[in-house]
Amino acid sequence: MLVPLLLALLQEEPAQKDDAPFGPLEVGIAAELLGLHFTEKELELMLPNVLERLRDFEKLRALPLENEVVPALYFMPDPEAARRGKPEQPPSGVIDGPPPKRPDNLEDLVYEPIWVLHEMLENEVVTCEELTRTYLARLKRLDSALHCVVTLTEERALAQARERDRELAEGRQRGILHGLPWVAKDLLAVKGYPTTWGTPPFRDRQLDYDAAVVERLDAAGAILIAKVSLGELAMGDVWFGGRTRNPWKPEQGSSGSSAGTASAISAGCAVFGIGSETLGSIVSPSTVCGNSSLRPTFGQVSRHGAMTLSWSMDKLGPLAHSAEDAGLVFGAIRGHDPRDATTVDVPFVPQAGPGPAPDVRGWRVGVPRGAFGSNAPEKTVLDELQKLGVELVDLDVPKYPVDEMLIVLTAEAGAAFDDFSRGEQDDLMVRQTRDAWPNTFRQAALIPAVDYIRANRLRTLLIRDYEKVLGGVRAIVYPSFQGSLLGATNLTGEPTFVAPCGFGQDGTPYSISFTGKLFGDGDVLALAMAWQRSTDYHRRHPKL
Repeated sequence: MLVPLLLALLQEEPAQKDDAPFGPLEVGIAAELLGLHFTEKELELMLPNVLERLRDFEKLRALPLENEVVPALYFMPDPEAARRGKPEQPPSGVIDGPPPKRPDNLEDLVYEPIWVLHEMLENEVVTCEELTRTYLARLKRLDSALHCVVTLTEERALAQARERDRELAEGRQRGILHGLPWVAKDLLAVKGYPTTWGTPPFRDRQLDYDAAVVERLDAAGAILIAKVSLGELAMGDVWFGGRTRNPWKPEQGSSGSSAGTASAISAGCAVFGIGSETLGSIVSPSTVCGNSSLRPTFGQVSRHGAMTLSWSMDKLGPLAHSAEDAGLVFGAIRGHDPRDATTVDVPFVPQAGPGPAPDVRGWRVGVPRGAFGSNAPEKTVLDELQKLGVELVDLDVPKYPVDEMLIVLTAEAGAAFDDFSRGEQDDLMVRQTRDAWPNTFRQAALIPAVDYIRANRLRTLLIRDYEKVLGGVRAIVYPSFQGSLLGATNLTGEPTFVAPCGFGQDGTPYSISFTGKLFGDGDVLALAMAWQRSTDYHRRHPKL
């Protein structure tokens, strides 16, 4: 009621304002709702300015803003850390020996590692077009159960595959991803195809450009076969086509918001996929679907052409079958892009092939105190790491009001979709519950700017203290949803690798997470790769 009253008062002539049914009392009520307390005299002084401010707000809101317009201020978690960043592990990627034999059924290849598929294509054991058609056929067949496909990019994919075969025939090869089919979360722009963000208002919308990661993967020779589902506007696994399913247990949702990417990779419908995370959108579906995925350091991968939810928290990363594969994809998409001012160049050397695993003997790896309960099934990972020669170190992670600090995400999401919400397009969304975006966008408008900035100032301290703790170890290891770690490390922007580390009684996977210091993505991947070489969790796949 307060805002309509204020606006009604603004429309009155000045002489009539004293008679309007609004005054310091209403300002006081609004302040009390926000936890602010003022005296009657203070409220009387504030009233004229509050009324002027409302008129100012209306002028600001009269200018439309597209989601792609970024604020003049941008987040860099620790510029000094970017300058310090360097690859800690030597490259092991010597690929040698005879190429694998062609199987009778090409679907037997769908879970093979990237280096094996690369060898088969390079040695003409299989063609790029054959491989592309194999994954496309599998994706089409399984989608009736998984509900992960928003738009097939079949025409584009087959044209790319034929071109990649011609290049190989001419002795030209773009790199280890040459000819490999992949899927994109449908918040990434792809010219000539809809970019729906998973919600009815954008179901038919096409953007006339490619996202930066699409450009980079095209340049690396990879072949986009489909745009896959995300929960509406990057939350959950429900979109306008229904609920995306978990291949391990199809009656269960795949979690979100990188719902379709996680489901498709788990089901062997692509070699890898690109997802995004703001607060668990790679970690959560990768846990449910059993993917090996990297949420890179904030600023490592350009978000140009991706839907914005939170300018200071959004990250793009690969979902794959192993740490090795995730590292190869990360190597292709990382790096500075002038269209995304947050991006930086930090050296990174991916590893691939049948050579020795990274040597992690003597590495200090932190175990957050209390993260593993006495009966935690993920505790087996600690024994597995110790067998590799890793030294486990108990440590205390910084204590901050992380849940409360996440008003940063709420406020930025509300701003990113302010025009959308004010234009009542949010009424067309599928989910209309208390915890769905329409309600969250409306609440976001009531977050005081002072408190948003305060949360970001606390965030500066959070980053400083987490980096201090991580400075004495190569990474920390913990169950993926332990305490406030997921929220805290998304606020700090530190890299996290997530992978299956066991299976429950119902056969569904659960996961472990490795988090490293800012721009320590190489350390995180090397540790995870060494661990995966000694285990087989990531080699188990759902039977569909």
